[in-house]
Amino acid sequence: MFDPLLRAALGRLAPAGPQGRLSIAIFHRVHAQPDPLFPDEPDRQRFDEICRWLKTWFQVLPLDEAVHALREGRLPARALCITFDDGYADNHDHALPVLQAHGLSGAFFIATGFINGGRMWNDTVVETVRRCPQSQLDVTGLGLDGLQTLALGTIEQRRHALHSVLNAAKYLAPARRSEVVEALARRAGVSLPDDLMMNTAQVQAMAAGGMVLGAHTVNHPILAGLDDETARYEMAASRAQLQQWLQREVTLFAYPNGKPGRDYLPRDAALAQSLGFEAAVSTHPGANGAQAPLFELRRFTPWDRQRWRWGTRLAMNLRT
Repeated sequence: MFDPLLRAALGRLAPAGPQGRLSIAIFHRVHAQPDPLFPDEPDRQRFDEICRWLKTWFQVLPLDEAVHALREGRLPARALCITFDDGYADNHDHALPVLQAHGLSGAFFIATGFINGGRMWNDTVVETVRRCPQSQLDVTGLGLDGLQTLALGTIEQRRHALHSVLNAAKYLAPARRSEVVEALARRAGVSLPDDLMMNTAQVQAMAAGGMVLGAHTVNHPILAGLDDETARYEMAASRAQLQQWLQREVTLFAYPNGKPGRDYLPRDAALAQSLGFEAAVSTHPGANGAQAPLFELRRFTPWDRQRWRWGTRLAMNLRT
């Protein structure tokens, strides 16, 4: 009984036509197996289950088509899009085949500077904490906002350490942040992977496989902390690189981190529009109605495990 009731509720909250409301789900990774450090991130089996739910409850659209429909007041009832940020290799290896198996298209926003062997700063932290053989790690003098010792004896302690280091480093200047996290890895004495992100062939395969590709800057910086020229470069260069790889126009952009006012500014939304993008997405929760600003589209994904809670949370998000 739950599915028909939810579909009916979603139809009332997100009807077809000018009163339509677009939900946009956001993901980052789809692991081969559950990741103990990130129990809330889906593995392939879990993502398959989520796609089955979404296909049952919503009309899942490619994001570029949904943007046009939203702008023109012709969204179908219960419209939803699936998006991924950053460009992880597991998007190609696991998310792509699951989406194709369900006949769905997702939008994948690529931070182009990390394609072909790069590693994002946060993944340097993640893999350092994951691989560190010590039960305690001295981090005094590294500039991590007063942190001195990381307890790593249990998986819960490693999760806490990871959260603490990411929060301490997140808003450092990019060059300083790189220095800090690389010093952390050296102090832990770990060997770090260079295959976490997609390569060019995988990016091209995503597009050939029916996915939408969008820009996500070159180096994944906090745009709000950049001067005008550097912000423009990050946005324009990522788009130009993607267009070169794909030999097609790239019309969509995602703000790194994506919190309005903290991670990006009205200046950046204006930049995205001036550069020729048709829309841009944030990580601000909520749904998108007729008056939604196309360069600050909202995205939301539930964190619940149970089917009914997950679906109910999406319905509640439509009221935001």
